[in-house]
Amino acid sequence: MPEGHSVHRIALQFERDFVGHRVAASSPQGRFAEGAAEIDGLTLVEARAVGKQMFLRFENDLWLRIHLGIYGAWDFFGTVSPITSESEALGSMGAPRLRRAVRMAETENTKDVDLESFPPPPVGAVRVRLMTDATVADLRGPTACEVIGADQVATVLARLGPDPVTDNTPEAEDRFVASIRTKPTPVGLLLMDQSIVSGIGNVYRAELLFRARLNPHTPGKNVSEDQVRAVWRDWVYLLDIGIRTGMMLTMDGQTPEVEAAARLNRSDRYWVYKREGLPCRVCSTHIIMELMASRKLYWCPNDQA
Repeated sequence: MPEGHSVHRIALQFERDFVGHRVAASSPQGRFAEGAAEIDGLTLVEARAVGKQMFLRFENDLWLRIHLGIYGAWDFFGTVSPITSESEALGSMGAPRLRRAVRMAETENTKDVDLESFPPPPVGAVRVRLMTDATVADLRGPTACEVIGADQVATVLARLGPDPVTDNTPEAEDRFVASIRTKPTPVGLLLMDQSIVSGIGNVYRAELLFRARLNPHTPGKNVSEDQVRAVWRDWVYLLDIGIRTGMMLTMDGQTPEVEAAARLNRSDRYWVYKREGLPCRVCSTHIIMELMASRKLYWCPNDQA
């Protein structure tokens, strides 16, 4: 499932190539024809991400809310601008009509394509197609896709915990700390609760807990205030790296060789995630995997004892 950094990068892509442009909206698949008709021909005025949710605001205060869920992804074609100077995935786009295809979901894939025509015909089950004169964005497989008003947006946002990208204030940190430390629920579950903190998924949950040397079964109320604040600040740090690079790079302080390998291979990026049965990179104890609330949890029983 795409985690917070991915959704923020997608919102930034819309900010670069769609905001300020009149957008043609359609539903090639047909399942979102009515919603697409509501925003077809309107100018996109804002792209915003909070945690795993993205909101596109059009004229007339109509909002397109997207939650990618497990299977959702955006495909961009045509002019696809660089998101950040550090982005290896997108790089420099060059000429304004350069043909480029970018898949943005849990991971990103980019390639130059030789389109016979523009826009390219939709392929497969495209729920929504958004198009300007230069760029096409195709949405597939989202969990949520709806056109809503400002009041409904406010209702959704009120249910979400703080996201450091949109609110990295002392008050947001205090809210996170209080939410964790007043609950008997295991901290491994609390970090996945989007009403407590927005954007953390399975990968970041496992890595944050390992970096903090926290046992995932520790009740939130038994985690010290200093530890909880350290987790929040580490989330701020890792989320920034993810947005800048498009990768969940959680093994900092490594040699240049190890870091280079991590950028090329996902299996070399993590301390514990998806490393069940393999020796811990720190203590050599075998990493274990268990189910916590039906989601796979990876941790080191020695370093996180």
